[in-house]
Order: sequence, then C-alpha cells, then structure tokens
Amino acid sequence: MLESYVTPILMSYVNRYIKNLKPSDLQLSLWGGDVVLSKLELKLDVLEQELKLPFTFLSGHIHELRIHVPWTKLGSEPVVITINTMECILKLKDGIQDDHESCGSNSTNRSSTENAKSSVKPRRIHQAAPTDPDLPPGYVQSLIRRVVNNVNIVINNLILKYVEDDIVLSVNITSAECYTVGELWDRAFMDISATDLVLRKVINFSDCTVCLDKRNASGKIEFYQDPLLYKCSFRTRLHFTYDNLNSKMPSIIKIHTLVESLKLSITDQQLPMFIRIMQLGIALYYGEIGSFKDGEIEDPICHSKDMLGNIAGAEDEARIDMQYAAQYKGQDSYLQQVDEQPQGWVSWAWSFVPAIVSYDDSEEDYLGSDSASTMHQQKAQTLKDPIVSVGFYCTKATVTFKITEMQAESSYYSPQKVKSKEVLCWEQEGTTIEALMMGEPFFDCQIGFVGCRAMCLKAIMGVKDFEENMSRSESEACFFICGDNLSAKGLTYLTNSLFDYRSPENNGTRADFILDEAHHKETYTEIAGMQRFGAFYMDYLYTVENTSGKGSANQQDLSSGKNEDLGTVQEKSTKSLVIGPLDFRLNSSAVHRILKMIVCAFEHEYEPYSRLKPEIKDENAVVLKPEEVTSLEEYIPTRHTSVTLLKCTCTIFMAEFNLLDRLLPVILGEKNSSSFMNISNFQSLRPLPSIQILVDKINLEHSVPMYAEQLVHVVSSLTQPSDNLLHYCYVHCYLKIFGCQAGLTSLDCSGSYCLSVPIIPSFSTALYGKLLKLPTCWTKRSHIVTTEGIFELPNLTIQATRAQTLLLQAIYQSWSHIGNVSSLTVNEGLMNEVFQTIGVKSKNPLPTLEGSIQNLELKYCSTSLVKCASGTMGSIKICAKAPGDNGREKLVPLLQGPSDTKDLHGTKWLNESRKPESLLAPDFIAFTIQVPQYMNYCHNSG
Repeated sequence: MLESYVTPILMSYVNRYIKNLKPSDLQLSLWGGDVVLSKLELKLDVLEQELKLPFTFLSGHIHELRIHVPWTKLGSEPVVITINTMECILKLKDGIQDDHESCGSNSTNRSSTENAKSSVKPRRIHQAAPTDPDLPPGYVQSLIRRVVNNVNIVINNLILKYVEDDIVLSVNITSAECYTVGELWDRAFMDISATDLVLRKVINFSDCTVCLDKRNASGKIEFYQDPLLYKCSFRTRLHFTYDNLNSKMPSIIKIHTLVESLKLSITDQQLPMFIRIMQLGIALYYGEIGSFKDGEIEDPICHSKDMLGNIAGAEDEARIDMQYAAQYKGQDSYLQQVDEQPQGWVSWAWSFVPAIVSYDDSEEDYLGSDSASTMHQQKAQTLKDPIVSVGFYCTKATVTFKITEMQAESSYYSPQKVKSKEVLCWEQEGTTIEALMMGEPFFDCQIGFVGCRAMCLKAIMGVKDFEENMSRSESEACFFICGDNLSAKGLTYLTNSLFDYRSPENNGTRADFILDEAHHKETYTEIAGMQRFGAFYMDYLYTVENTSGKGSANQQDLSSGKNEDLGTVQEKSTKSLVIGPLDFRLNSSAVHRILKMIVCAFEHEYEPYSRLKPEIKDENAVVLKPEEVTSLEEYIPTRHTSVTLLKCTCTIFMAEFNLLDRLLPVILGEKNSSSFMNISNFQSLRPLPSIQILVDKINLEHSVPMYAEQLVHVVSSLTQPSDNLLHYCYVHCYLKIFGCQAGLTSLDCSGSYCLSVPIIPSFSTALYGKLLKLPTCWTKRSHIVTTEGIFELPNLTIQATRAQTLLLQAIYQSWSHIGNVSSLTVNEGLMNEVFQTIGVKSKNPLPTLEGSIQNLELKYCSTSLVKCASGTMGSIKICAKAPGDNGREKLVPLLQGPSDTKDLHGTKWLNESRKPESLLAPDFIAFTIQVPQYMNYCHNSG
C-alpha cells in the first residue's frame, strides 16, 4: 500500500524536529488523512546542529500543526502541511568561540554520528515494510518524487525574536505559503520529466512586520518604538534545473525575491540598535566572531561532511570520505589558511544551500531494494557543486528617520508615551541585490539601484524649516539626487531575473552563467553597470583558482612553511563601485539632519564584536628556503577595491541657521550640555548665495594583502626581502580627481540658480599613500618605510574680486560662528556686484586678484627612526587684473617665480608676462625636512 511508503517519510520529518511524539499515534492519524497536533515543542539542539548558526535557541514551539494527506488523489493533489503560530527566540551564543564543538573531536563526532545513523536506519527500514508486489518499483519512486516535489507548506503567524544586550528584534509574518507552480508561475501540480527537467516553486509572504525595541534591565520593554517595517508583502520564486531524472540535487538553483514597496522607519533610539545588528552581520560575514579557540583547528573532512551531509545522506560514507579527502588534497594549503582564519558567513550560507533542495537520506531507505539499481547509478556520479543564484529586487524603497519625544498623558497617573516626528526621508527606486556562487571557489555579488534622493521633513532641533504650513517646494526639501527614475529607465533592474519575462527561465531555455573571472570582467564593466542602473553599481568578485605551480611552497601556507608538493591556490578579490551623476546640496536643514543622525548613532554603550589583536612578533617563524621564496613571489593574493564617482556636483549654501554647538561636541566625544531651544519662527533667505563645486570624475583605488599577518611574519623573517614582497606588505591607496572646479552661485525665490561665477578653474590632482602592515614586526629594520604619501598638483588657479572674496567670507562665517539662530542678511549691493545680469556688460569691471601655482609635488615618509617631508614647486604667480584702456585687461604682477630679473630696472619688465625660458628651468622652490622620531636615537645615530 502507498501508506507504507509515504507515511514514514512524513513521520521522519515531523519526528526529527518535534519532541515527545508517539509514532504509533502519528501513524494512525496519517492513515486517516488528517493530523492535528497542538502545543508542540521543537528540538532546539537539532535545529542548531543542522542550521549551524552562531545563535542559540532560547525557546521554540508550535501552537498547532496540521497535516493533510489526500490518499485517494496522492498523484494529483499536494500534501498540505499547515503550521499555526510558530514562535522561536534566539540569542548570540555565549562563548561563541566554542560553537564548533561538533567538529572539535573528530573521532568522537564520527563515532557518535555513525552510532546514531545505525540506530535510526534499521527502525526506518522496519517501518517501511516489505515491498508491495502490486506496485512496480519505478512507480513507487516516481510517486514519492511527485509527492515530495508538490508538498505545500503554510505557516500562519510566524514569530521570530532575537535578543542581545538591551536589543529585542522581532519579525512577525502573518502568512507564508510555499507551493509548486507551472511555467507561468501559477499554482499547479507538477513533476520533473525527461523533456522538462525543471521544478518551480513560489513562496508568498504576507504582512511582514519587523520591530526593534529596547528592553530594560529586567527584560521588559517600557516604550514600544514604531515598527521598522510594517505589513510588507513580498514574493519569492524558486527555479531548480536538474541534469537528469535521477539527479539527487539540482545543477542550477535560482531564488529571487521581489518587493513592490518597502517602507522602513528608523527612530533616533532605534538607530544605534540597527547599526549594532548591521555590525553583527558584517562580523559574521568576515568571521570575526564564531571562530575557534586558540590552538583549535577544524578538521576539513568533518567540515566538508557537515557542508554536504544533506546532499546524499544515504550514500556510502566511506566513498564520501575518500572523495572529499581527494578533493581537498589539492587544496590543502588553502584549507590550512581557511582553518587559521575564522569561518565566514559565506561558508555557512553555502553549506546550507543543499539542505533546501535535497531529499532526506531516509527516503532511499524506504524504497528498499526496488531502487537498488538507481541508487548504484547515483553513487557512481560525482558530486558537483550547483550554480546558485540568489536575488532581491525592490521597485521602490523608502527609509524615514524620526526623532522621538516623550509625551505625558493628560492624567497625572497615565504612563508616558513616545511620539515620533519625521525629519529625514530617503527614497530609492529599482534596487537589485544579486549573488552568484558555485561552491566556495566562485562568488559574485552585484548591487545597484536606478535612482535615489534624500529630502528634509518637518522640523529639526526646534527649527520649523519644513513644516506643512511653510509651503516650501519639494525641490527645496530635496538635498541629494542621484541617477534616474523608473519611468525613464524602465525595468532594467529586473534583467535576467525570474520576474523578467525575457529571462531564459521564462522562455523555456537553460540560462548561461559567467563563471570565469576574465569573461566576467569583460562583461560586467562599469559602463554596463551604469547602463543597467544609473545611480549606483557595485560588483564584488571572489575567485579561487587551483593550479599546479612550480616550486614546493604555497603562498597560503605562510605560517607553517611546509615543504610539500601542492597545487598553487590563487585567490582574487575585487570590488568595483560606481556612483553615477549626483547633486549634493549642503544647506542648513540638510547638515543639521545628517549630523543629528550621526549624534544618535553614537548614543550607545555597546562593546564591539571584535577587538584588534595586539601585534605580536612570532619569534618561532619558519624561515623559507630560496625555492619557497621564489614560489611565494609568483602570486600573492590581495583585496582590491575601486570606487568611481562620475559627474559630482556639491553645493554649499550659506547657513540659514547654525546650531552646530549642540551637535559637534557629541561627535567629537565631548558632553552636550546645552539643551535645545524651541524656535518657532523661521524665514528662508532668498537669494541664498552658495559655493558650487563640480568634479568630472573621482577615482579611489585601495589594495591590501589578503593574509597580511602571515605574509608579514614570513617576509620580515627574510634577510633581504625583494621589493616585490615588500610591496605586498603595505596597504596602498590611490586618489585621482579630474576636472574639479568651483564657483559662486545663488538660489532665488523660484528655486533656480543663477549663472555660476568661476573662482577656481578646472584642475586635476592625485594623491598616493601606503601604510606598512604590522609595523612591530619590522622594528629591527630601521630603513623600512612605515608610512609614505605623495601629492601631485599640475596646476591650480584661484581668482576673485573683492566682492566675491567678501561673499566667500560671509558664507564661511555663517558656518563658523556657531550659535547663529536667526536668518542672516546679505548686502543686496554685494550680491549685485558678484552676480551680474546675464547679457549685460559692466561699465566698470572690478579688479581681480589671481594666484596660480604649477607642478606642485609633496612627499612624506616615515621610518622607525625619522620622519621626512620634501616638496617642490615649479612656479608661482600672483597678479592683479585691472581694467585697462580700450577694454583690455592690465596685468599687475605681485609675485612671480622663477623669473629672469636681468631687466628688472626697466619699466618694460613690469608690463610683460614672463614665463620660464624652457621646461628644463629650475623649480621655484624645493625643500626637505627631517625630524627624528625618538631623541634617544639621535645620540647614537653616528
């Protein structure tokens, strides 16, 4: 009978995660078609062991579990599992360094696992009962696969809570449903066929609410904050592609989520807690928490079995041991490096992927000898890492920052309530977050959005600058604009997603993925990223290539210095960020709101998750042999980051009000003694003068060695390390600015700008710096440079009239004279002198003071003994441009060098513009300054 095959499968899943179940009662209820179980307790240890999260479950229970099995229509209707009210409470593990005890003792872990499996499997096989002669073997296997592929899971009222310190993060989902769909993503009863090796599923989440509150010392929440996210609904599409009907695991997995509208709300009290949660995620990603104890090293075989244990649990364990031992033999040095580093979140996430889609190991046990030939065929197949694509897409997202105030009720005995007021809003359109991975050797993450803007709302610090009765335009409230909007860009952010009707999966074809580093960089360029998004694009690529290199050492095996013939593992990590054309307007309203957010972010007493370890010189470092040093120089892994800003405009307005004395002390670490004043009246200043800075392009490049500690210990132990090895012991940073110019402009009452008056014409500059990693390892080598910086400026010109200089001074004073509350006034005559009417020539042009320098180069470096600064300046010129006869300007030089002064006594010399005789002319000035670091070295320096 079918019950003898299907019932044990369902029972195994239920019994695995739920405590104190009687198999006999459950089996009888299942045969009746419906099961209703109430007040169930989850097996928390099983959940922690399988999920391998750095969290521990404080509690977990299910109010009601319903299982509906349509025995008469098992081949055409799905099994429905309904969970009503499921609640779990988690917290970060205490002594989280001990959370890998499952792999700490290898032999004990294996023996206990084998004993557990041996004790479980015979019972399950006994439950499976002999094969029914009326049911053909192929039919049983096909039917079980159809049942498992079409199981519907419905969760009503899912509650997850995370507690840490005074933080309580709760997620409440009213309804979540997972079901199988057809080609058009409609609900259907589907199965994998030889012609269509695809399985599609949909998960719908309804009314997701996320709350972030603060509890007191007794664990109670005194004041409930506004929810971070309130009743947000989203849907997830899952697409699995198999190589053949007998595949245990999909070869391609796509999981994409779409949110139409995402509205986040963060109060000033929630901001430090929100940043704390973000820091937790970053610490987990980089493995800064959840590491092993000192001296403990995770067994790679144990780790690999944990990672892939859910893929083929019924397969022979000896074969898995041999297979993965052989697989990791070629990556021995890579694993040694990984073992020395804390395990990152990516490794955990990847290890969890197979558990989502794989069958349980017991399913094949129930098949008995019917599928022996099929199992043997699957055992012969080599386990291959699937291609996994995870995507998150949001049409429109809004983040609102609020300031909270305590408000008492009218009655004396009424409790206080928290009232929030919106002050800042961030709007973003067309957001995409995509991750593509194939095992641990390849990982790529792309993030982008089409457009964004930031706006001021209501009042800030008592200044009612954007209240509703002010009737100020939306353009005045908006202080940051970047990219386009969706109406102009289209749905490019959904390209090749499961929500794109043009994607290969929605047109019945198999998708092609770029898993080669060279091809990836050729395809996903900065230009291609900006064409798809427009505002922001980031591409993070991490690859590991295992090649057979010459020599006997490996660059990853730096600390052990083993002399084994291993393959060379080349790790590469590149991050490329591009920010499209943006307009940043720094007025009083924007500056005070931004600084207020920074002040709120500092108002906490949380300890950091990870502290910098003291730099300790390893006296027992192994000295490498010459051939090992040669192998080390062939390739040293680095992390490279590139940030590019295109067409950046920054406008600094005159301060209409200045209350920075209440914000800057907190940011600088001082106490804020003054209290906020309630200032009801605010009058905007029009016309409002401002400084406008335009930059064509800004490029920042940063590189750091991937395994700095091991590399520095090895290189510092060498007698004469090469320049190439020394180069990789530094953090390098390059900053290049192209086409930067500045001028004065003014904002009128209509919200438009007048024609910019140039102050600094276009110029370009570059800055380079490098910093030595772990300088304590180089104390015995005084000639090693610890810090070095180079600044280059080909040319710079500044020109201004007296009126323009006075206006610049007024803008500066409006920000420097702290405590100015009322609106400033600017002399109308001064504004008229600075901003001439377009198309009208001035009868009496004002004299202009102009200064320029050329070929400026500054250098700075420091060693353990001395600090040195040097520089050269090619030429300098300061002159006054005065109106002359016939409308021609007359130049009056005030300072110029280098210059030929042989005709200095003549009047002709004063009226000529002199240039160096040739490019080979000497520099105008050159200087060098050296300062000893410590005075005790000066007496013994010789």
